[in-house]
Amino acid sequence: MKKLLTILLILIVIGAQAQVLRKRSTILMGGRFDITLVAQDSLTAETNIDTVIAEIARIENLISDWIPASQVSMVNDMAGIAPVKVDWELLLLTERALTLSKVTKGAFDISFASMDRVWKFDGTMTAMPSPEAIRKSVEKVGYQNIIINRNDSTVFLKKKGMKIGFGALGEGYAVDRCRALMLDRGILSGIVNATGDMSAWGGQPDGTDWRIGINDPARRGELIAVVPLRDLAVVTSGSYEKFVSFGGKRYAHIINPATGYPATGLTSVTVFGPSAEQANGLSTSLMVLGKEKGLALLDLFPLYKCLMIADDGNLYSSPNFDLAQFRIPN
Repeated sequence: MKKLLTILLILIVIGAQAQVLRKRSTILMGGRFDITLVAQDSLTAETNIDTVIAEIARIENLISDWIPASQVSMVNDMAGIAPVKVDWELLLLTERALTLSKVTKGAFDISFASMDRVWKFDGTMTAMPSPEAIRKSVEKVGYQNIIINRNDSTVFLKKKGMKIGFGALGEGYAVDRCRALMLDRGILSGIVNATGDMSAWGGQPDGTDWRIGINDPARRGELIAVVPLRDLAVVTSGSYEKFVSFGGKRYAHIINPATGYPATGLTSVTVFGPSAEQANGLSTSLMVLGKEKGLALLDLFPLYKCLMIADDGNLYSSPNFDLAQFRIPN
């Protein structure tokens, strides 16, 4: 369910400012993190960027299922055998992911890591997988089989071979944590961008809002809208570079974990809200659910708003997002 990077950060720094802006990129959690901080001097900014990177690395070692010694890997290794005691932080993250799995009725499922990869989006597929292969690919997926015990701080996967994985949701969590950490340390402006999971706080050195551009899937390098961003997270899930087409129908690389079939109908979904973790889960869910059911789901989260781009190029937004205000004329 890995997202594509579909958000362009637009930085504007005008003249000499009382504060300095510093930016650094690093590869962690299987993707690129771009860290931008505003501080009173370069040393303070660079030192706090070091702190952000250390926090991301800490979270990676806690939740990454590709690190054998991580607690998530231990939970997966003991699937069908016994509960595993985990840190309270991981237990709460798992609990939130499980809640979203329930609310979306499996359109988002934390146990998607159990899925067999029968779909290929690297250009090698010449025919759809058989219905039987698709059905078997999700046999071990099912959030209903995840047992959380708060008293013992344990997570248990009931089926042997079952797995949980946080993927981009974990990146969103890391982004949220880094923003909170920086605010605690007195860094009142910045952006942390994890391959499209972005959280911004404060403003640019000249006092203006940060701005993000939303890509136009039909016109490479062009933008549909530019949206100001202050004290807000934004996440885009998109499929316009990773998909397959059979019988004139387009199948996205984002798979519905409840059915094993790829999402159809939407090319891109951008969600704005207070938490990058929550926005990530919602953007993925909306891609899977499609326009009608997706907008109905978002009604349950009034602090979040979205922009959807359909396969036919039509644009749709939630009632609380005024697209006309930010749209770039063709």
